[in-house]
Amino acid sequence: MKLSSPLDSLSFFKTTTRGRWDLINPISIIGLSIIGIFFIYSAQLSIEGTNWMTQLVWLGLGAAIYLGVSLVDYRFWLSVAHWFYGLAILPLLFVLIPGIGSERYGAQRWLDFGFFAFQPSETAKVAVLLITASLLVRSQIGTIRQSLGVLGKLALAVGLPLILILLQPDLKSAIVLPPMVFSMLFVSKLSARFFAGALAAFLLIVSIVAWDTWRYADFMESNGYSYVRDRGKFEPHSLVPLHDYQRNRIISFVAPDKIDPMGIGWNQRQSLISVGSGGFAGKGWTEGTQAQLGYLPRSVAHNDFIFSVIAEEKGLVGSFTVLSLFGLILFNGIRIAGLARDRLGTLIAVGVTVLFTVHVFVNIAMTIGLVPITGIPLPFISYGGSFVLSCCLLQGLVQSVYRFRKDFA
Repeated sequence: MKLSSPLDSLSFFKTTTRGRWDLINPISIIGLSIIGIFFIYSAQLSIEGTNWMTQLVWLGLGAAIYLGVSLVDYRFWLSVAHWFYGLAILPLLFVLIPGIGSERYGAQRWLDFGFFAFQPSETAKVAVLLITASLLVRSQIGTIRQSLGVLGKLALAVGLPLILILLQPDLKSAIVLPPMVFSMLFVSKLSARFFAGALAAFLLIVSIVAWDTWRYADFMESNGYSYVRDRGKFEPHSLVPLHDYQRNRIISFVAPDKIDPMGIGWNQRQSLISVGSGGFAGKGWTEGTQAQLGYLPRSVAHNDFIFSVIAEEKGLVGSFTVLSLFGLILFNGIRIAGLARDRLGTLIAVGVTVLFTVHVFVNIAMTIGLVPITGIPLPFISYGGSFVLSCCLLQGLVQSVYRFRKDFA
């Protein structure tokens, strides 16, 4: 399965014939997108926000990207994966340059073009997916000894964008990459010893972060500092590359009474009230008090905490509907991975599905207090241009794997 150049893939624009499209994912995506429009509108009704109209524009562009990528034989991306990766790294470098990168909420994550603020970490997700698939497909993999070369290349290829994303800092985008890469390694039948070592490393990192957070809490309290007003005081005293606001999020999760409830813990407390007050059928569309009265902050209600708005206004019925649509997309992604005609198709479908699984799980778990607040958005529902476009591109790749699972005349 080699393509000497991108031009060898001109067959990717094959005539669409009946029965060659998977309808489960696109129908589910349309359903989630419609839900997102309605509840972005509801979340911003009290301030007469217009983000729901902007979201319509992004979804329209996303639909064009989805269709275009779906029409392209996914094998085409194998021949341009390294070029795409290089082009995705450049914006990650530019965004860190003062005066070029746009700073918001203490993070430098955007390139502001006036009419559109582009978030380079979104294209980096696609680039990491493609470069990982390319390296694994082109290499022999099996035992650790056979795999050391490709693992070294993979560590460099994934580590570079990961570090650049963490420097912004953008923890939410960084934490979704390792599960995606490890899932692709898993289906490549890498040695079990590697995963045992990776699990040990993960537990070590968690232990170090927990120890560092304990030291932070002790430092703040022994010096009489405020967790909210005196952020940054501890950072020079720690070798762990975390910011104090990130430590605050961990503490607000494990020990919320230590944090000012009007500060770090406020969003999650109000989210829990939103979800819990929805009952079976909810209070009704646009009738949710948490978002309408501003208890659930208007800066996050339409993006990171959109599920809380849905749960309050449509209750268990609305929440189950959203979860069912996501379930269809995720299970169907695994089905398509099983139908793929080659290892490349399997890797792409599995990688995309696991990436979406992490987004859905962490976002919803965050709103109901199961994990610390990370700011991970909900695919196709949360407001955001770069995120919507990257989601459509990734799902277009899955559709391409399905469409070209067989050779058609």
